[in-house]
Amino acid sequence: MLKIKDEAPDFETVDDTGKQFKLSDNRGQKIVLYFYPKDFTPGCTAEACSIRDSYQIFEGSRIPVFGISGGTAELHQKFRAKHNLPFNILLDEDLSITKLYEVYSKLNIIGIGVKRITYLIDEDGKIEAIFGGSEGLDKVRSKQHAEQIVNFWGLKL
Repeated sequence: MLKIKDEAPDFETVDDTGKQFKLSDNRGQKIVLYFYPKDFTPGCTAEACSIRDSYQIFEGSRIPVFGISGGTAELHQKFRAKHNLPFNILLDEDLSITKLYEVYSKLNIIGIGVKRITYLIDEDGKIEAIFGGSEGLDKVRSKQHAEQIVNFWGLKL
């Protein structure tokens, strides 16, 4: 079970645009890494739009946000386009990253094996906070998720 102060497991993947991504390449800055079950579902859409609506706060604080979920690049691109999401979605089609981060669940209401969990990672690559899951500070509140993150870090415009 991943815990606060643990090293965030490194991984490599591509984002929805095909750009290579390696978590450790982002050392030296805080990162929001949020796992979500499935594009276009009500809770996942509300969560993504919450982050979109507060994105200027993250951008102004130089904190990159990455969504991550199963599904194809094409599906993620459609999701981003429909909801004007300014951040990239990382691909995890085989759910290997989801399992690495212990976000996989065999039983889920919508039949997907991904729990709604967000990891806030500090500049040294350590897990600073977890929203959702048994180790989480608080359950992810989809419509107010950006506010949860902003409040934790005390971010301002």
